[in-house]
Amino acid sequence: MTVATCRSTTVTLPEGPFPHVCLEARLRFDASLPYAVCLAFPPVGNEDEVQWFFARDLLNEGRHAPTGHGDVTVAPGPEGRVLVTLRTQDGRAVISIPSDAVTAFLLDSFNLVPAGSESGHLDIDAALDRMLR
Repeated sequence: MTVATCRSTTVTLPEGPFPHVCLEARLRFDASLPYAVCLAFPPVGNEDEVQWFFARDLLNEGRHAPTGHGDVTVAPGPEGRVLVTLRTQDGRAVISIPSDAVTAFLLDSFNLVPAGSESGHLDIDAALDRMLR
């Protein structure tokens, strides 16, 4: 049985060409991947859903102070926002998420899998199966 939580919210791209346009996004947590969260954007047209997986601790800590390096960084933003910066070889995108949505999502995820108990929720065989598919 999969135990998960999902929270829909609206985000903006403050460094994009239309910084005030709101986009739908979802924050997801699945207890079978207890160290990770997913930031997902619904499909547009014929494209697939875009998903970014990164550490739950990164999102939690980034609400209070800049953290992370490499492909994903998280930092507190202006006006009650959390800024998630996603980098690829083609560029970067800064996603601005309401901090109250991030906090509520994290509370839900920590209710499912408390901090420090993540290893007890790992199913190594299932994780290896997913990676090898």
